[in-house]
Amino acid sequence: MSLYVQFITLSAMAGSGAFMGAMFDVYRVLSGRLRPPRWLVPLLDIVYWFAATLFVFRTLLYSNHGQVRLYVFLGLLLGVWLYFRIASRWTIKLVLLVVRIIQALVRFVRRLTELLLIKPIVLLYRLVIIVFGFLWALSIFLGKIVLQLLYPFLLLGRAIYKPLKKRFKAPNWWKTFASLCGRWVQAVRKIFGRKG
Repeated sequence: MSLYVQFITLSAMAGSGAFMGAMFDVYRVLSGRLRPPRWLVPLLDIVYWFAATLFVFRTLLYSNHGQVRLYVFLGLLLGVWLYFRIASRWTIKLVLLVVRIIQALVRFVRRLTELLLIKPIVLLYRLVIIVFGFLWALSIFLGKIVLQLLYPFLLLGRAIYKPLKKRFKAPNWWKTFASLCGRWVQAVRKIFGRKG
């Protein structure tokens, strides 16, 4: 293996170590902010280390066809050490800033959805209920008035019908019609609350 390939491999491993450190900071900050369940933390740790190992192996495969030497581990350690000495604080601040921006955007979208979609639907629903209730109360009120206005005619009709009933025998169709009318009047009274 030539000196050039060794230098490229060492540089690639140092970059991989720095990238692993950055991803660890991102993972650490996100797990601290999102607070996953305790049972999920070991699983996430395993996923992180598996992804980091896969990344390092692929980088090593591209840089020197996967040959493992002592300087590979030295390069990784050097990259991780340099990252935590120089860029770790800035990465954490950047990730926290991105998290705050995303949270603000989510709050804004939620508030906008509530103002433009949910509140109009609720107001429309309430308006429909109020209008329907008003129309229902108005129809009951008008129905009671109509019943009050028709009640004297009903009494007059009964007064006229009783003497005529004794003199004339009503045909069968008239009895059926009168029975239906009586049922209709009883149903209307039940609906509009008139007892009699």
